[in-house]
Amino acid sequence: MLNNLENDSIFTPEQVLENRGRVAIFIDGSNLFYAALQLGIEIDYTKLLCRLTGGSRLLRAFFYTGVDRTNEKQQGFLLWMRRNGYRVIAKDLVQLPDGSKKANLDVEIAVDMMALVDSYDTAVLVSGDGDLAYAVNSVSYRGVRVEVVSLRSMTSDSLINVSDRYIDLEAIKEDIQKTPRQSYPYRVIDRSLAPIGYLEDPRESDSQQIEMQD
Repeated sequence: MLNNLENDSIFTPEQVLENRGRVAIFIDGSNLFYAALQLGIEIDYTKLLCRLTGGSRLLRAFFYTGVDRTNEKQQGFLLWMRRNGYRVIAKDLVQLPDGSKKANLDVEIAVDMMALVDSYDTAVLVSGDGDLAYAVNSVSYRGVRVEVVSLRSMTSDSLINVSDRYIDLEAIKEDIQKTPRQSYPYRVIDRSLAPIGYLEDPRESDSQQIEMQD
């Protein structure tokens, strides 16, 4: 399959967009969080949705995340997401023997990609997890184009190899980041909760410090 079609002389960016048809977006919230942390940016989810849709017809945008039911700030964020174009799929965090907490949503992403395969023409997968390569390859054989969007240093080669187009988050970070009103540090108290705890309520001030609560 062809990768990086925007750099291929055979296809112009306009031709790529024209051929996308109906688009379904699948976002691995944990993977996106760590990518944003590496890039030193805070994601603007309205901008992200517009950038990933790219003017094409959107079927649905799914956002998969681990959830702490006692975290009010996170609950506010997820409510905002539901009301602003995203279908949120949440899974309770499970405490591991080492004390860390995790929620793996690879199965949910793969199942949804397969279940809806006849309803969309292009899948946009925001994840670098190689465990999703089999699902991506499977929907490709059903005639779907798959675009993978993730940070290159956090992306499995096996996932890129089965995609039709790969987009490095580094290349589009200016299009999807919040415009800060002032500089402020990211402070991570418990990294095991990072994928869910950093999510501040978008209705609150951007100048608020981002931290995670147990």
